[in-house]
Amino acid sequence: MKRIAVLSSGGDCPGLNPAIRAVVRSAISYGFEVWGVRRGYEGLINDDFEELDARSVGGIIGHGGTFLMTARSKRFLEEHYRTEALRNLHRRGIDALVVIGGNGSLTGAAVFSKKFPLVGIPGSIDNDVYGTDMAIGVDTALNTVLDAIDKIRDTASSHQRAFLVETMGRESGYLALASGLGGGAEAILIPEKEMSMEEVADLMHMAYEEGKSHFLAVVAEGWKPGTAALANYLRERQNYVEFKIRVTVLGHVQRGGVPSAFDRLLATRMGARAVEFVREGKFGQMVGLQGGKLVAVPLEKVASERKKLNLEYYYIARRMEQYCLSGAECG
Repeated sequence: MKRIAVLSSGGDCPGLNPAIRAVVRSAISYGFEVWGVRRGYEGLINDDFEELDARSVGGIIGHGGTFLMTARSKRFLEEHYRTEALRNLHRRGIDALVVIGGNGSLTGAAVFSKKFPLVGIPGSIDNDVYGTDMAIGVDTALNTVLDAIDKIRDTASSHQRAFLVETMGRESGYLALASGLGGGAEAILIPEKEMSMEEVADLMHMAYEEGKSHFLAVVAEGWKPGTAALANYLRERQNYVEFKIRVTVLGHVQRGGVPSAFDRLLATRMGARAVEFVREGKFGQMVGLQGGKLVAVPLEKVASERKKLNLEYYYIARRMEQYCLSGAECG
């Protein structure tokens, strides 16, 4: 085995550059040639490769995003285009592929690994990848959200307002839950647990009665009926909730930024271990973090299983709110 290729796929997240750097430098240290694939699976299909050396990844460990760029590829779902990708890899003499990405990307990797030697690395701010306690990018995104919450609380208290802060997380409420708990939010709304708009209004009313100078609700974008609907509902009941309602959608600011120390270390460890998997012939595996140790997780399991949110955090948060209504689920 002489040549390894590496790509980042799907949504970007902080820590992708350190992971790519670790793959490249670890592979070179073992005598491999390394090729980068630009724009993820689209680059495999379009034959968009570039040879990388140690200098190619110099100085990128502290940069957000991915210098190889990334993309979501609907074409890769079709066997015809996967065959084109396979032809390009063979034509260039690539012996193994390292894929860094979230659920969608690793599901594609699981399928492709049946035809080509492949190792996966989890990178997703949602922390919803099965088989790993943390994915690359989660810690930085969480700290970005917390920083925003701390700043918003200052202005909320100054103006006696209620803020609805929307985080990313269409199917996973991890970012909303962890940031809400860490940021001392009065309410946390996530797709995994039901909470009615009426209950939010009651919590807000009780907070006002208790003399609170602000009310902060952290809302995952996947919570239904949604942040906009909740804001309209509360504004229509201004005389009851008392607080003036403001909405802050954090959006893609959560994806960017300088990776934290934790993400740099995790990305470096996972990138280096992925190369070790290649040397050992452990293909069709993802590098997962479990109990502080890096382990091999079959990509088929990653693709077929869904990671469950730790609802212990949710019940702790409900108790921290101090406004649990009679009969409410507070753990």
